[in-house]
Amino acid sequence: MLNKYPLWKSLMVVIIIALGSLYALPNYYGEDPAVQISGTKGVKADLATLDLVKAELDSSQTTYQSAALKNGQVMVTFSDYEAQQAAKKLISKKLGNEYSVALNLTPATPDWLASLGGVPMKLGLDLSGGVHFLMEVDMKTAMNRVQEDMVGDFRTQLRNAKIRYRGVKEFGNGVEVIFKDTADLSSGEDVLKRTYGDYLFVDNEDNLSLRVTMTDAKLKETREYALQQNITIIRNRVNELGVAEPLVQRQGAKHIVVELPGIQDTALAKEILGATATLQFHMVDQEHDVYDAVNGRVPPGSFLVYEQDGRPQLLKKRIMLRGEHIIGATSSLDQQTSQPQVNIDLDNKGGSLFSNATKDNIGKPMATVFIESKATGEKNADGSLKFTQHQEVISVATIQARLGKSFRITGQDSPAAAHNLALLLRAGALIAPIAIVEERTVGPSLGAENVELGMQAILWGFALVLLFMMVYYRKFGVIANLALAANLVLIVGIMSLIPGATLTLPGMAGIVLTVGMAVDANVLIFERIREEIRAGKTVQQSIHQGYDSAFSTIFDANITTLIAALILFAVGTGPIKGFAVTLSIGIITSMFTSIIGTRACVNALWGGKKIDKLSI
Repeated sequence: MLNKYPLWKSLMVVIIIALGSLYALPNYYGEDPAVQISGTKGVKADLATLDLVKAELDSSQTTYQSAALKNGQVMVTFSDYEAQQAAKKLISKKLGNEYSVALNLTPATPDWLASLGGVPMKLGLDLSGGVHFLMEVDMKTAMNRVQEDMVGDFRTQLRNAKIRYRGVKEFGNGVEVIFKDTADLSSGEDVLKRTYGDYLFVDNEDNLSLRVTMTDAKLKETREYALQQNITIIRNRVNELGVAEPLVQRQGAKHIVVELPGIQDTALAKEILGATATLQFHMVDQEHDVYDAVNGRVPPGSFLVYEQDGRPQLLKKRIMLRGEHIIGATSSLDQQTSQPQVNIDLDNKGGSLFSNATKDNIGKPMATVFIESKATGEKNADGSLKFTQHQEVISVATIQARLGKSFRITGQDSPAAAHNLALLLRAGALIAPIAIVEERTVGPSLGAENVELGMQAILWGFALVLLFMMVYYRKFGVIANLALAANLVLIVGIMSLIPGATLTLPGMAGIVLTVGMAVDANVLIFERIREEIRAGKTVQQSIHQGYDSAFSTIFDANITTLIAALILFAVGTGPIKGFAVTLSIGIITSMFTSIIGTRACVNALWGGKKIDKLSI
């Protein structure tokens, strides 16, 4: 029979629209402003913290909606932003520096809906508010580290090849090696060229020196590596913030752009993103007196560092291992001494380096140095930022055996301190220090205004289309309007379900565009039906031919637009990508609602019936 859907097909349409409506529903409830409290420096938020926060808010008569302890964090929700801001000040003052008190947003989705996986659609920086950082990478430090690594590698290779040399030191943008005779100079150059073939070698037999410098291509490659590694590590740190759809991308030769939608506490974000903590391992200099160094007579090849309690340590400058080789770090207690310790895992290269460095130093003390870099706010002559380094010896231990890829360090005062150090190391050590050179905050009120204006655009576009379709196509126009509404619900439902999908202002433009495209398909179908009726065919034949004839045209038009949207998604970034995602979802849902959805309604109302006239 013409124009009759099988039962399963009708049920499929109903179920898909019902599921779309269910998962679009959390957006009706939106998000509540909240204050998130978590412990720092090893302190953990617990029930006592929750009671303290509640008591403080009650005593100040600050109204809050709920307060709960979840995943080691206290979350307090409020009905408005003013109460949220006031509560943050109160709680921060009460808890002090041992706790991090951050502004946040939490979904107001009912529990029954949340248990089904319902969450509100994620909003971009322009709609939810958030922060934008432009960060500068300290390339000078990155280049210095490469040179330091070259010095260490040169020494190791020459020693392994049993080639005698007087010294290896940094020089310009390379390294200078002084040999003992011309034979060693020639042999040393051959050995080093095997590993550093893409470097520039200049030998001088008069003073028995060999200068190895980086070519322009190598310099560019080194800077590129430092920038890309820092971007990767910043992405890891952003994940710790729990930000949905963050943007982390390079800008130019030494800058990184970071956008964090929904983050209102810029101080917390800056603290996590900017922390440049790493470890270095050095042998303790036992050949010289540490107190001579304290009095200003630091021997060449050594440097003076202090422990946390102020005790001086004289260490050899040669770095045995850097923190970037650390791939895992956990804290625990020593089973024999019950002292806190940090268990460290290295990558293959780090394990090999550390094994070679420790095999000849068994029985000697080795120091672990904690290093943190911070921008001073001043600038160098080339316009780049100046950085300072805070160094501190966190442990001095005697090497008992040759160390490999896994080892442990001790010397932390408490389990909490060991836990913190493990966290910092696990987050990743930046290849080079970074500093925030530009900061912009999009407030939640501005984001709300953008949402309101975007919604107005969608609703006005929607209303005008509804009016036109009802006037021009009458009952069929009403069916098209129902399909249009279902299309909007499905877009919102699918966007809410996809973890990486974020609605931005351009994304709302994509929805408006989709509204037009969805109704365009129905216009094509309805005009075909009119043509068939005018050609003298029966109503049932006209409906059947109308849908069949228009399908290929609608399919071709939507597929070409979908290809364009996929290209936009592949090459675009940020808002452009958000627009492409919304448009792609809208194209698929509009084809479903305008072809299958309206056909189901038309079939249910007029399909298989003897009708002489259609309201179209």
